[in-house]
Amino acid sequence: MNQSNIDIEQYKITEQPFYEAQQDEVALYEAAYAARLPVMIKGPTGCGKSRFIEHMAWKLGKPLITVACNEDMTASDLVGRYLLDANGTRWLDGPLTIAARIGAICYLDEIVEARQDTTVVIHPLTDHRRTLPLDKKGELVNAHPDFQLVISYNPGYQSLMKDLKQSTKQRFSALDFDYPDSTVEISIVVKEASIDEDTAGKLVKIAHTARNLKGHGLDEGISTRLLVYAANLMNKGIDAKAACRMALVRPITDDADIRSTLDHAIDSIFG
Repeated sequence: MNQSNIDIEQYKITEQPFYEAQQDEVALYEAAYAARLPVMIKGPTGCGKSRFIEHMAWKLGKPLITVACNEDMTASDLVGRYLLDANGTRWLDGPLTIAARIGAICYLDEIVEARQDTTVVIHPLTDHRRTLPLDKKGELVNAHPDFQLVISYNPGYQSLMKDLKQSTKQRFSALDFDYPDSTVEISIVVKEASIDEDTAGKLVKIAHTARNLKGHGLDEGISTRLLVYAANLMNKGIDAKAACRMALVRPITDDADIRSTLDHAIDSIFG
């Protein structure tokens, strides 16, 4: 498969994804892209990492190819493989190879979920070589000048067995993400769910209560994404307290005491 056979437009983001900047991450990413530096995005679940990359791909007018990494993902899933068909065998590029050929931003989401022997295939793309060896095919792909590699993961949630090797980390520039401050998070919920500011403020207050329990019974706090879910349920006529229990509490814990604490907070905040 060569570049002429690939429909680049299918990877373009045609509508602006909503993203509320927290600090200077937009300018920093633009500079990293201009220098074609690989970028590592670190932050908790549901804080806006993927939305940020979508927004930047749209802003830069570049195609975006996203890969949701998992423990069963092999190197062939990334770079490609030979397939059997009626005419014998044919080569099918993987998403990383396609991105390198067409000059897309390749976003490997939750990279640490992939096996370490899989992630090493990205190394030649992250230094001065900017190449991707297709060993099975006997081809060396020289990355398009517009190609950029972006990875993300949640460093606070990973075990030592699922951390990135230093040899991989030190090939990337990095941006730290966290949940937005209250004012920004309220504006995000208002925009994303078309809900009033007062209700959004109450949801954010519940989220802060949960995030304060991280490390004290909770592995993860309530994400901005879950706040939008709760607001969407309310927009469908669900009682606020029931919506919060369904969208904010039940997904993050099965511990009876933690649930009781958060349910009490919901009752207190929503009256």
